[in-house]
Amino acid sequence: LQQRRGLRLSAPAAIQVTVRDALNQALDEELERDERVFLLGEEVAQYDGAYKISRGLWKKYGDKRVIDTPISEMGFAGIAVGAAMVWLRPVCEFMTFNFSMQAIDQVINSAAKTCYMSAGSIAVPIVFRGPNGASAGVAAQHSQCFAAWYGHCPGLKVVSPWSAEDAKGLLKASIRDDNPVVVLESELLYGVPFEMSEQAQSKEFVIPIGKAKIERQGTHVTLVAHSRPVGHCMEAAAVLSKEGVECEVINLRTIRPMDIETVEASVVKTNHLVTVEGGWPQFGVGAEICARIMEGPAFNYLDAPAVRVTGADVPMPYAKILEDNCIPQVKDIVFAVKKALNI
Repeated sequence: LQQRRGLRLSAPAAIQVTVRDALNQALDEELERDERVFLLGEEVAQYDGAYKISRGLWKKYGDKRVIDTPISEMGFAGIAVGAAMVWLRPVCEFMTFNFSMQAIDQVINSAAKTCYMSAGSIAVPIVFRGPNGASAGVAAQHSQCFAAWYGHCPGLKVVSPWSAEDAKGLLKASIRDDNPVVVLESELLYGVPFEMSEQAQSKEFVIPIGKAKIERQGTHVTLVAHSRPVGHCMEAAAVLSKEGVECEVINLRTIRPMDIETVEASVVKTNHLVTVEGGWPQFGVGAEICARIMEGPAFNYLDAPAVRVTGADVPMPYAKILEDNCIPQVKDIVFAVKKALNI
């Protein structure tokens, strides 16, 4: 009626959404869309999830779709893998990925390898998700980053979201994928609000697995990161911009399969590369990126060696001052960029 009267209708504006709410939206929409999808894990149902990611879902979908499990990662991960083999679509939540080590046999030997070992006749459409990497004040046994661990394994897809749009779009894509997908979230990002576009508010919004995103255009140096360090890179880029250094920031989004083409194209343009991650340095995500760049055509465009910014090569300390020195900070990224540019 308003259109007939010649009135201009404004498009829905972008809104602020926390990563927690984005994940909750994704789960809600996929549970509603496909009756084969179900969520299981410790405290995901009646308690609404340890981090309130599954808030309201048990009341809406009931005991058969949102299932509380005993504290036995090996047990409930095995149940989920078996369910996926008969073409259900389980979402298996680990309260922290540190304890996915209890179920790593199920994740790797059962979920990741079955499609190959069955010559493609048995798919395992399962999602393993939960908080990964460092939190705050939780010490060594709750602070590991598993991006390199799971990214090492053929048969898995591994995604690592940063923003609310990343979280929603990648989780929905992961649930719809016919392969096992590991979704590595950041506990420290759960309460952080991000702008969510009109497009991302759609129930059909998905982000393709295996495609990185250029968060900021630049010409002097390429910064590549995933998860929470993407935000640090954006902050470092703003600081360096005031000094005349323009950083191109790439949000990797997916660890496996890795979008090395986007990184290569950026390195060809900027001639410098800095990788940033919260995980340990040896055999890490940054090490893989550097190796792939060295082996490919972009190596000939580098004007200086690539520089890695990583977590410290120690188990995470409990003391806050030590913890801060073990996690990459904005100042560390600024220092690395200046080292790469020799300024």
